[in-house]
Amino acid sequence: MYKYDSYDQAMVDARVEEFRDQVRRRLEGHITEDQFKPLRLMNGLYLQLHAYMLRVAVPYGTLNSAQMRMLGDIADKYDRGYGHFTTRQNIQYNWIKLEDAPDILADLAKVEMHAIQTSGNCIRNTTSDQYAGAVADEVVDPRPYAELIRQWSTFHPEFSFLPRKFKMAVIASDTDRAAMKLHDIGIQIVRDAAGELGAAFYVGGGMGRTPMIAPCINPFVPIDRMITYAEACLRVYNRHGRRDNKYKARIKILVHELGKDEYTRQVEAEFAHLLTQQIEPPLAELERIKAQFAEPPFEVGIADTVDRSDPDFALWVDNNCLPHKQAGYIAATISLKPVGGIPGDASADQIRLMADLARDYSFDELRVTHAQNIVLPHVKKADLYALWQQLEAAGLGTANLDLVGDIIACPGLDYCSLANARSIPVAQKIGQRLAVKQQEIGELKLKISGCINACGHHHAGHIGILGVDKKGTENYQLLLGGCEGADTSLGQITGPGFDEDGIVDAVEKATQFYLSQREEGERFLDTYRRIGMPAFKEAIYG
Repeated sequence: MYKYDSYDQAMVDARVEEFRDQVRRRLEGHITEDQFKPLRLMNGLYLQLHAYMLRVAVPYGTLNSAQMRMLGDIADKYDRGYGHFTTRQNIQYNWIKLEDAPDILADLAKVEMHAIQTSGNCIRNTTSDQYAGAVADEVVDPRPYAELIRQWSTFHPEFSFLPRKFKMAVIASDTDRAAMKLHDIGIQIVRDAAGELGAAFYVGGGMGRTPMIAPCINPFVPIDRMITYAEACLRVYNRHGRRDNKYKARIKILVHELGKDEYTRQVEAEFAHLLTQQIEPPLAELERIKAQFAEPPFEVGIADTVDRSDPDFALWVDNNCLPHKQAGYIAATISLKPVGGIPGDASADQIRLMADLARDYSFDELRVTHAQNIVLPHVKKADLYALWQQLEAAGLGTANLDLVGDIIACPGLDYCSLANARSIPVAQKIGQRLAVKQQEIGELKLKISGCINACGHHHAGHIGILGVDKKGTENYQLLLGGCEGADTSLGQITGPGFDEDGIVDAVEKATQFYLSQREEGERFLDTYRRIGMPAFKEAIYG
């Protein structure tokens, strides 16, 4: 896991003191809210419906027990005793007082954390595969490359005020566990026929008002030119991206309007120019970073089986655990989606418990997933039962990974000033309605957004729900057929929207129809793709 050097720490400490002075001036009335807004946004501080919200960066989702424990302590000390884990592998606090914000940032800096570039028109937190370094199907651990991107992009003077916010993801497997093609830039680390490492660049994806899947503009950029190529992609965007219309400001619109070929031509020309400028970080820096992501000291020759005599435990293992590349170990996912709970929320005590479990069972390491769960990436199979018992006692033992109860949901109108409808009550009602059927239904990814900004990734849900305002009332559109993996697809609206209870009924009808139509081995998505929208629409609307 990456550790700050003296430069990193000095940079973060200086930012804390700079923001402390900005907050003081705001509280004393020396600057207006309009003047203060861009300053607070650069430090992840939003003004929402009821209070300030602080978004804390968790680079590529990786953190240690001391950092996780601090997140729990902050929830108790400065919020209302909980935090909300987000789809950018971050954590948000929804009830922050402005006068406390500098102290929170100072506490974060003590454990090598910050809130820099979690907001604003800049390069946001770079996300990655939550199972990086644990699974056998990856070419390399992608996190050192994500860390290199973090260091290059933080405070980059040319990209501090882009036309719009900018999101990147890095993976190193053909199995896309980071929704890579739905990012402004998605990078897949690959090997060519000669075994050399390179980066495949996918540019122009995204959700929101105009969802698009990123095309591959270059299947192989040598790894020692990855940052230079990324800078070329951003320079072309910064040069031509729309600043006169925020609805057309994302890079996906530029790639679409220029066309993939013309955008690529301009990127290649810019890349050729930048190669003469020698802006790529030296390979020694990449090697320094990579050394900090060395494998933990796995034990060899240990038990490679799990005692499945407890049926509840066996169900959790089957649902929430992924095979590990090292014999005798497993990657365990902690679901933050209990039946009737708020997706992504965890209490301060639960956060601290997860920190302790990481320290005791997972080489002091945790991962935040873009699906709003937590992963312990390196757990001995012999320890799994003891781990699960502690999770179960704390309300964290729900066995529903990738099932219909594992719902992604944004905070919606309960918190967000941009939302048109509530997401949380809908998620809770669906989770309760279908809880007894989720094992029978099998893999079904359901995602809910409270507005068109798509923070809940509704376009990428096998079932997606979008809350909209319809003449002053909350209305919910139902989408089917989205997918965020290697076979990325965008969900399609079924038809007229529903009220809150109606959308819950509609989801139940869709799942019931799937169960009546599926063939052996088919997921919900497979059945939908085979028989198509008209059949599902008839079942839902009658």
